[in-house]
Amino acid sequence: MPEFKISASLEGHGDDVRAVAFPNPNAIFSASRDATVRLWKLVSTPPPAYDYNITSHGQAFINALAYYPPTPEFPDGLVLSGGQDTIIEARQPGKAADDNADAMLLGHTHNVCALDVSHEGGWVVSGSWDSTARLWRVGKWECDVVLEGHQGSVWTVLAYDKDTVITGCADKVIRIFNTSGKLLRSIKDSQDVVRALCKVPASSPTGAHFASASNDGVIRLFTIQGQLLGEVHGHESFIYSLAALPSGELVSSGEDRTVRVWNGTQCVQTITHPAISVWSVAACSDNGDIVTGASDRVTRVFSRNQERIASAEVVQRFETAVKESSIPEQQVGNINKDKLPGPEFLRQKSGVKDGQVQMIRETDGSVTAHTWSAASQEWIAVGTVVDSAASSGRKIEYLGQDYDYVFDVDVEDGKPPLKLPFNVSQNPYEAATKFIQDNELPMTYLDQVAQFIVQNTQGATLGQPSQEQTPAGADPWGQERRYRPGETQSQSQSQSPPAPDARPKVLPQKSYLSIKSANLKVIAKKLQELNAQVVSSGSKDLSLNPSELETVATLCGDLESSRLDQSTELESGVVLLYKAATVWPVASRLPGLDLLRLFAAATPAIATADYDGNDLITGLQSSGVFDSPLNVNNAMLTIRMLANLFETSAGRELVSSRFDQVLHGVKSALSNSGATPNRNLTIAVTTLYINLAVYLTSEGRESVPESSERGLVLLGELATMIQGEKDSEAVYRGLVALGTLVKGLGEEVRSAAKEVYDVGDVLKNISSSGLGKEPRTKGIIVEITESLS
Repeated sequence: MPEFKISASLEGHGDDVRAVAFPNPNAIFSASRDATVRLWKLVSTPPPAYDYNITSHGQAFINALAYYPPTPEFPDGLVLSGGQDTIIEARQPGKAADDNADAMLLGHTHNVCALDVSHEGGWVVSGSWDSTARLWRVGKWECDVVLEGHQGSVWTVLAYDKDTVITGCADKVIRIFNTSGKLLRSIKDSQDVVRALCKVPASSPTGAHFASASNDGVIRLFTIQGQLLGEVHGHESFIYSLAALPSGELVSSGEDRTVRVWNGTQCVQTITHPAISVWSVAACSDNGDIVTGASDRVTRVFSRNQERIASAEVVQRFETAVKESSIPEQQVGNINKDKLPGPEFLRQKSGVKDGQVQMIRETDGSVTAHTWSAASQEWIAVGTVVDSAASSGRKIEYLGQDYDYVFDVDVEDGKPPLKLPFNVSQNPYEAATKFIQDNELPMTYLDQVAQFIVQNTQGATLGQPSQEQTPAGADPWGQERRYRPGETQSQSQSQSPPAPDARPKVLPQKSYLSIKSANLKVIAKKLQELNAQVVSSGSKDLSLNPSELETVATLCGDLESSRLDQSTELESGVVLLYKAATVWPVASRLPGLDLLRLFAAATPAIATADYDGNDLITGLQSSGVFDSPLNVNNAMLTIRMLANLFETSAGRELVSSRFDQVLHGVKSALSNSGATPNRNLTIAVTTLYINLAVYLTSEGRESVPESSERGLVLLGELATMIQGEKDSEAVYRGLVALGTLVKGLGEEVRSAAKEVYDVGDVLKNISSSGLGKEPRTKGIIVEITESLS
């Protein structure tokens, strides 16, 4: 059997793709934490090309998806989706997102996390965190039966046949019910939370009737009578999804970044993704292709048919993305770099089985991961092992294990806090579930604990004055919080978004954005470790001495406890950070820059201090932070720091005095970052541009000629950047900045936007692309267009 190869990469979602469905070769459905369901239609082939429509849009995560085949009443079938708002929506796929749904299934009291359908039986089954599964009759659209007895979240449901429902639960039990709600049998062979179920084709050599997958990374094969026939091992972390191929094979996906294809109990192919999690996988019963949804916001199609393989450019881009992806250190466990083989191992040794992972110590000291392909008989590079993205530093030890965070959680007054350990590669809800089970707490705490983790591991808090206004679509991986001006949590219950002209007005943006969240203790510890490396490398003159390290540690403590205004060593301390950020080896500058970013938002001293005769901006740019070869993380943190300077009056004045210099540096960073700039870099740039636009259009500056001149320069940069940008968040932020300039400055800027920079054409291009289909983007395009008319 030939290997699966990438057929298409479907980009457009603004957050994790949590669920997918593949009803026929011409249509794919995907659901995301960006609160949308999208229909991807095949528009041409070969190579396969797709276009999408948003068929449903809310304000809460959508986690579950199912397709009900055509009936006389619904000739195009029905798309069913459910998620955080507890409502299951049934909608004909041809309807627009702002049309009324065909049905709203009400009854669950918590997040809906699983859906399946029985066309033969005429019903839909759902699973929820409320510890129930529910059966709904199509057309009747009321809850027909509640399947009770679960002692935890019902993570997965399977419509096994027209009379039988199987459920998998967080209590580690598989339950088989009839459609009247009677429990036929319970299976307790699983050793962990049951996350996925799948009917096994009759052609499978295993003789099993259905398969289950658990958080222990094991697939188990059962008869419908509950007999365990075998276990399938290979995944290295949680398994989230199972599907059956027409060939009789099974396919699975999980938190180890892989999709695996199984012939019986043998893994015949491992497909590594450039993502933390592959949340969902589905198969097309007509042609045997598969589709996946992942945490990198991309929906991907794979095929064994040579005629449906993607263009060489798409194949190369996918392979490069996998090869260049970063693997958090905790995902691969403790590794001793000194004992790892060198690159020659890959030429001299073959793998034992498909999907086998081998770590290699490269000549530059880095560690790369490679997986064995049994079909091609070669090692394939699948990423570079890096320190945790949360910290830039070492772990916190708890009960003999290392974690990125160990939180103190007060559950009951008068009692000591409970310890909640968490690594950034974990799913927050899984960590919360384990915490609740370990401490024998009620499962009703689950959402509260999970949200606590999300909020306290964010990399940024953008444009939101309070937690109450944090949008439901915040990034659960703590990389960037979605910026949605004007939207509030109360909108999360709306059944469909308002029309663009009814949405809250965004322009002009009035408040500055900052990126301030961080784990100070860990960053400071990393600074100390890298300082020791600078000393051991023979560059003691560049290092900080013990008293200087103590000054930095004290300063970090003052920042964490909001006592910077009482610090007597503030100016000397920030100069030491500047030293670490500018003269240390480039690869060691990250913690120094990260701390400068935090202090930039906290104190005017960062903007007024003397740095070897330079101001902060001049000194940093002179250090080569934006030059080629570009260290993307260093550049990104520097631009975040520039954005944070707008938090203080002195910071705003410094950036304004270096306006041309700042724009030149940012342009250099973007041009030196390659054809497809890093997403975090472009979001940092557009955040800075929003702050510049707010500065130029506020406090009476909008009437100053210099503001118009600078506004024209910034307008040109934004028009150019937006045209080539493919990330929805960066495009949206760029539009906020551009719209603020057009709306907030005078006629000269509006005329230039129309006649010189062709902003109208730019907006049309975005509208006609996939990026322009998001309601928030549609809304801001309408506002800008109105300002230009």
